[in-house]
Amino acid sequence: MSLKTDPTLSPFFTPKGVVLVGASQNPAKLGFGPARNLVQSGYRGAIHFVSPRGGTLLERPIYTSIAAVPDPADLAVLLIPAPVVPQALQECGKRGIRAVIIASGGFRETGAEGAALETQCLQIARTYGIRLVGPNCIGILDTHVPIDTTFLPPPGPTPGDVAFISHSGAICAAVIDWARGQGFGLSRLVSLGNQVDVQETDMLAPVASDPYTHVITLYLEGVSDGRRFVAEAARVTREKPIVALKVGRFASGQKAVASHTGALAGQESAFDAAFRRAGVIRADTSEELFDWARALAWCPPPKGRRVAVLTNAGGPGVTAADALEAHKLELAELTPETVTALKEILPPAASLRNPVDMLAGATPTQYAECLRILLADPNVDSVLMILPPPPMDSAGGVARATIPIIYAATKPVVVALMGERMIQEAVEHFRAAKVPEYRFPERAAAALAMLTARADYLQKPPQEAVRVTDVDKACVARLLAEYEISLENGGFLPQTAVSQIMTAYGIPVPPVVLAHTPEEAVHLARQFGQPVALKVASPDIPHKSDVGGVLLHLMGDEAVARGFEQVVTNARTAAPTAVIQGVHIQPMILDGQEVIVGAVQDPQFGPLLMFGSGGVEVEGLKDVAFSLAPPTQAEADYLLASTWAGRKLDGYRQIPEGDKMAVLDIIYRLGQLAADFPQLAEIEINPLRVLEKGKGAYAIDIRARLKP
Repeated sequence: MSLKTDPTLSPFFTPKGVVLVGASQNPAKLGFGPARNLVQSGYRGAIHFVSPRGGTLLERPIYTSIAAVPDPADLAVLLIPAPVVPQALQECGKRGIRAVIIASGGFRETGAEGAALETQCLQIARTYGIRLVGPNCIGILDTHVPIDTTFLPPPGPTPGDVAFISHSGAICAAVIDWARGQGFGLSRLVSLGNQVDVQETDMLAPVASDPYTHVITLYLEGVSDGRRFVAEAARVTREKPIVALKVGRFASGQKAVASHTGALAGQESAFDAAFRRAGVIRADTSEELFDWARALAWCPPPKGRRVAVLTNAGGPGVTAADALEAHKLELAELTPETVTALKEILPPAASLRNPVDMLAGATPTQYAECLRILLADPNVDSVLMILPPPPMDSAGGVARATIPIIYAATKPVVVALMGERMIQEAVEHFRAAKVPEYRFPERAAAALAMLTARADYLQKPPQEAVRVTDVDKACVARLLAEYEISLENGGFLPQTAVSQIMTAYGIPVPPVVLAHTPEEAVHLARQFGQPVALKVASPDIPHKSDVGGVLLHLMGDEAVARGFEQVVTNARTAAPTAVIQGVHIQPMILDGQEVIVGAVQDPQFGPLLMFGSGGVEVEGLKDVAFSLAPPTQAEADYLLASTWAGRKLDGYRQIPEGDKMAVLDIIYRLGQLAADFPQLAEIEINPLRVLEKGKGAYAIDIRARLKP
């Protein structure tokens, strides 16, 4: 393991001695739970109990103060009323204890008074160099050390290879009980609580460095430092997979709605982009979180996307085929040698094409031999075995026959073990052998898809973000400084300044000039040549087309003069209080596809890029994708490949191939601009008009807004 871990966090997992402050002799009190769990866990270090009443507990003395506790003592668990926690922390500091779990509640989660108490605890901890987990958490456990500092009721989790890091303490008890019922064990469990000091990012490397942990699962309500989380998770996922359940998906995200980009770039778009860069697998449900974790912990990685389906019933086989295709996996094309071998052991009516349907009478021996044959096929990368209750033999018998083959295989095998009561023997056999089993083919197919995604991720070397250097940062800095102190009207920059910023970063912009009268508009339009576009100039109207403030393809002096009057009248009618500065004149860029490219500053992850279908219906179409900025080459490619706007650049029917390289170049440049100047709350090019291949792309309409 090449991960560097923070040595100050080691006592949370491998302490030499644990001090429980607030120990209780009363089994009905919370303070009894950690005492019981520490003793029953089999922890081999020193266990010390502290309570002002003294006495004995579980045949151990109860000390009346932290100072009286003998060595060794390097981890303290505080389960005492919140108001006395600061004093206990000071005593821990004086005693030399440098790792403390505050299991007590009554802090920030209760309001301002509790928040102040939490701040006081952090100040004391920093004075003494103490690391804090919590407050308002249930603690930490490791099933292999073993140690259990939680107050959860027994039995604790079965020792296993899946770690669980959670922002919620309440869900930990449910996960422990559920995992036991589902037949998999936990290696480490970390309840973080309010995260006054130690945060989710801090715990990634220590948990990943545990040799018993094969997969890390996360229950997240947010992240404390987005970019730091991405950097640390990216290091960890090269060693061990991380599967995350981010809750609160449909809560209101950031409130930036002045641009299409800001309106669409909610919190979840940022998390998707962050997880993608970090190699974190995102689960949508708690069931998926642990479905996938089991497969990742117990199966070898597949070498490709080709799956063989082995079943004794046609319907479930078709269901599996549909589910595999939905997850972008392929049904393997079996070799003639495989088909011949299957034919020799199956009845004539069996289907030898993939899915391989052995028919309802398939015996345990036929299951085992067919599985062996499929795994030996060079065209097969993984196998999904489906097992409804056989009419003649037991599901347990099939499990016993196939487990030795699965155990010896270098390719992953997942099982859709369909049913409930009649399959329980098979369930126990598969779980004991660490073979991932699921009740329906869809769940098994999803698990295979995650195994494949993990294998794909590991096969690709890590990429650095693309940095653009031929830009004029000094020019942009001067422009932003000029407007920063005097900007009104929602923070929008004047069009002339926006065009200068684009030019400074190498983003092609058609020339734009401001006309104050119809006569001036005619004069300027003659200089450009025609046709021209007219756009009302107003810092109060970010979406000009919404108010009839845009006219295109104007030819001739009379059309330009009338157009000037029309866009101004339309704007004043729609927005009577808006400041109208005049009308911008631009030469028309006639031909090309229209896309949108934008960037916003996400409060957790920093600059975020958006790409997709442009025009006035972008929010309705929602053909958009996001990445962190500046993007890597793979992320920029993803923006194009995952949207119809990007795929259409390859040409479609009568639409000629667009200049994809010019689009990618602008994506890199806009991403660099957003990263270089975080004071730019939003930047949006809509549309970016993409000409035919080799002819470039132009930012036709641009808006940019400074942070207030």
